[in-house]
Amino acid sequence: MTNIKPLAERVRPTSLSSYIGQEHLTGEGAPLYLALKQKFIPSMIFWGPPGVGKTTLAKIIGQELGLPYYQLSAISAGVAEVRKIIEEAKNYGKVLLFLDEIHGFNKSQQDALLGAVENGNIILIGATTENPSFEVNNALLSRCQVYLLKQLEVDSLLKITQQAIEQDEVLGKKKFNLNETEALLAFSGGDARKLLNILELIANQPQDEISITNESITALLQQRIAMHDKDGEAHYDTTSAFIKSIRGSDPNAAVYWLARLLNGGEDIKFIARRMIILASEDIGNANPTALVLATNCMQAIQMIGMPEARIILSQCATYLAASPKSNSAYTAITDGYKLVINYGELPVPLHLRNAPNKFMKSLDYGKEYVYAHHHENSFTEQEFMPQQVSGSVLYKPGKNQREEEMRLFLNKRWKDKYNY
Repeated sequence: MTNIKPLAERVRPTSLSSYIGQEHLTGEGAPLYLALKQKFIPSMIFWGPPGVGKTTLAKIIGQELGLPYYQLSAISAGVAEVRKIIEEAKNYGKVLLFLDEIHGFNKSQQDALLGAVENGNIILIGATTENPSFEVNNALLSRCQVYLLKQLEVDSLLKITQQAIEQDEVLGKKKFNLNETEALLAFSGGDARKLLNILELIANQPQDEISITNESITALLQQRIAMHDKDGEAHYDTTSAFIKSIRGSDPNAAVYWLARLLNGGEDIKFIARRMIILASEDIGNANPTALVLATNCMQAIQMIGMPEARIILSQCATYLAASPKSNSAYTAITDGYKLVINYGELPVPLHLRNAPNKFMKSLDYGKEYVYAHHHENSFTEQEFMPQQVSGSVLYKPGKNQREEEMRLFLNKRWKDKYNY
């Protein structure tokens, strides 16, 4: 028993037919189902929260293709390991490399993969919990298909539980009664790996018959499972509390949740990135300096690193929390998208079009455009929107000192057109 593998490894599916969840990718007729059927798999990035089947899916693909399979973690591996696999790929002709936590590789490390991915010697499957557009460099990203893996639904988690109980030899020695499952699913947080770890912990109890209830699960786990562990995995509830505390102008709560995130091993770049978004989404023009500080925070923490980066993050979080709030920039672009969707791609009015040559000028491109700086206060009233959406008010200044000044500025110029 001392050398027995963890339950999650023992019951890991080995074929697409036994794989549970991600039906939008693996179900009949879905992209990966068809790709495997045709034996044509491009390099790809799996993006999704922890424990949703990224590693399992990569291993299934490797088995289905019958290629030499290599697995690295970008957290611990380096360029030397990558180059060794590239050399071995030349001997085999083609290999599959699963690179877990690909966001842990910096640009130069990712660049080391480019040639082998480009010439087809390596089929790369990268896995990340972070947005690939931020964490994977453009050159590599352009050579990969990105697939979003969703958090597992309750139905999938229950199927995984039942499958483990029925298939695992160790669990098969016990009799399980699934009387209540709400607590079991809540503690797993949509993470199949955590779910199976919990199930294994339950199975280690001495009795042969085990009744799973909300009360028994809570009693067993409340001291055993941290709400934010050291893995650096995404813990959405804590992050949500952090952002909502800043939005709610409570610097004390913001710092508390920040400490929770940092103590749990959260990626400092992830925290800084969320504050950059918040600086525009929830503060915006009420205090334009917020975005400047949040952006500088991102740069500073990468220069300094932990543990001192915590001070910089704290400064930024408290500044954002103590700033006046406005979501007018967010609502403006949201309403802008609605106009585009409702009216389609309306033609650009002739007077606003670019006229770089005589032919375009002959078509009256730019003819009626009035150069604002030739007029008093660098302003003259002219139409900048397509006629069909003329007068649409997308930007609505918030009720704060800075945006009230902007409202007055706009009102003096546009008067009744936008009713600022």
